[in-house]
Amino acid sequence: MPNAIETRQLTKRFGDVLAVDAIDLCVGTGEIYGFLGLNGAGKTTTIRALLGMIRPSEGEVKVLGQAVGPNGRGPWAQVGHLVESPSAYPELSVRENLDIARRLHGKPDSSLVDDIIERLALASYADRKAGTLSMGNLQRLGLARALLHKPELLILDEPANGLDPAGVIEVRELLRTLARDKGATIFMSSHILTEVDRLATRIGIIHKGRLIEELTAGDLEKLRTKRLEIRSRNFEAAQICLRSAGYPFTVKDETITILHPHAIEHPDDIAHILVNAGAAPTRLAVEQQNLEEHFMELTADSLTRESPK
Repeated sequence: MPNAIETRQLTKRFGDVLAVDAIDLCVGTGEIYGFLGLNGAGKTTTIRALLGMIRPSEGEVKVLGQAVGPNGRGPWAQVGHLVESPSAYPELSVRENLDIARRLHGKPDSSLVDDIIERLALASYADRKAGTLSMGNLQRLGLARALLHKPELLILDEPANGLDPAGVIEVRELLRTLARDKGATIFMSSHILTEVDRLATRIGIIHKGRLIEELTAGDLEKLRTKRLEIRSRNFEAAQICLRSAGYPFTVKDETITILHPHAIEHPDDIAHILVNAGAAPTRLAVEQQNLEEHFMELTADSLTRESPK
């Protein structure tokens, strides 16, 4: 079975601006791939190249095993997408917009429109003109159109944009269900890092046009793992007593790190051991890095450079 998305040295220039710089992506079937980056990092340009909306300056793009190329070449009957702001015929109703999309996809079953209206909680707005919708409901309409034809691959640029907290959760659970129960592949960018952390099975981080890091499910789990960090003026004695007490640990930068569940749940017990050994802690804290902190560390150079003086 081919990968859902493959790029080889994907590069896009706009005049003197290098927007995407030799990106190699490989997204397997059934994955939920989170694509993260600062504003201007190249996320939307990459997505537009995946969908054949722009032609790469260099490199190759394959979607569902088929090369994406000129004249609309690509497996678009099996792809659903939402890029940047959703668009709709403003004078037509939600239902009419979706029925047009159904016909364009060559789907004879009109019940698809009712089904997707229900799934995206648009029933109360089905007969309202699209031009009167709030940003959140227009986003729901855009997602409904992307999902209407039950695609194998969804490519979504900021799918939760404009949604209220309840809507964000609804969309998260919908996408998770599509991947788990239907085997759909989802490639999504988002600025809501906590949602990506909850949903994605793999994450790629783009920075200044380059793919600087990919995180697997295992990497993400490590980021979420709690740890007990310890510092002591009597560093050697602290290590000896913890080893004697049966707590495995690692040492880096004069910090002792323990992953043992009992130590994390009962740091007061560790403090008692250290005090009794004459190695009272100067720092004793349960820490847990998250995706947001990791992302900020990776992109800190741009944030520092771009911050006003």
